[in-house]
Amino acid sequence: MPHYGDYQNLIYGAGLQGVSPKLPVDFATLVARATAAMPPQVLTYVQGGCGDEWTQDRNAAAFRHWGMVPRMMIDTRQRDLSVELFGLTLPSPLFMAPVGVIGICTQDGHGDLAAARASAMTGVPLCASTLSNDPLEDVKVACGDTPAFFQLYTPKDRGVAESLIGRAEAAGYKALVVTLDTWVTGWRPRDLNVANFPQLRGHVLQNYFTDPIFQKLLGKPVAQHLPEAIGLWGANFARPIVWEDIAWFKSVTKLPIVLKGICHPDDARRAADLGADAIYCSNHGGRQANGGIAAIDLLPGVVAAAGSVPVLFDSGIRSGTDVVKALALGARAVGVGRPYAYGLALDGAAGCAHVLKCLLAEADLLMAVNGYPTVAAVRAAGATKV
Repeated sequence: MPHYGDYQNLIYGAGLQGVSPKLPVDFATLVARATAAMPPQVLTYVQGGCGDEWTQDRNAAAFRHWGMVPRMMIDTRQRDLSVELFGLTLPSPLFMAPVGVIGICTQDGHGDLAAARASAMTGVPLCASTLSNDPLEDVKVACGDTPAFFQLYTPKDRGVAESLIGRAEAAGYKALVVTLDTWVTGWRPRDLNVANFPQLRGHVLQNYFTDPIFQKLLGKPVAQHLPEAIGLWGANFARPIVWEDIAWFKSVTKLPIVLKGICHPDDARRAADLGADAIYCSNHGGRQANGGIAAIDLLPGVVAAAGSVPVLFDSGIRSGTDVVKALALGARAVGVGRPYAYGLALDGAAGCAHVLKCLLAEADLLMAVNGYPTVAAVRAAGATKV
């Protein structure tokens, strides 16, 4: 059977014909290339974090103090990276985390569709953001047969919120991922220093502008009244989510409810008790709060408190090795953010797919070499803080 690690054989084989990869296979070179290529105001939004970016930097650096012990004399010629999630069997534990400005990461302004096409090409699910340059229905169609999830910033207006949720369910998304930590934006110096917030310029708001309830609230054509439409979006963008809202979410949709932003064991335990279908351990990549604790260091406590409820994870994933370490610490599925945004910026859907293939190849080969033939074996092995 083919393995994700076979991607390196394709690269080496092409090299015999004098062909090197169009994009780099490592994160550091990918960042350098993307930094040179992306428009400055898009780059600051994608790269920037909260405050002095200590938490953002710690998210990535903290993976280095988690280690795994290789096990030898185990036959790993056949590997299985599949996982069960929301009643689905996914071919790997990797998914694309929601990134609100993916739409403007490609030159044509349709980065959401490009990410969806990369999902269809690789089988890696996309968690589509509410903030999108294309309607959620079009994004889902572009995902093809690969399952997709929909991330929600819960609008203040309940009618708009229910409309977005209903549209996502009707479009065929397989889970509703409710972001908890972004009803107001954190202090982001890179964006503030250039006075740039893309949404206030009308970017990535198509899910709102195409929504019938939002249009009804506006009471006039969006295209002819764009400043007013942007103002209405700003006034209704999001509200704080409280524990009582879980019952409301479950009353308006049959989709599994995923709570994104859980980092404390007590919150994980309460979310599980109140019926959350999954818990998403994340500190928003360090973009929302600058508390100094890396998300990967918080993951074990969240997993232990969640009990039988699956835990998703993102924040700081830069390599396939990071993916495996997050699995070893108990994550059911692992989200990647900035790396695939850079792939999109450099080569659209093909560039995004390349980044995903590299992550999966590295994860697969690490499992092969270290004696872990399955994700279950990775979890059983665990990881040790060093």
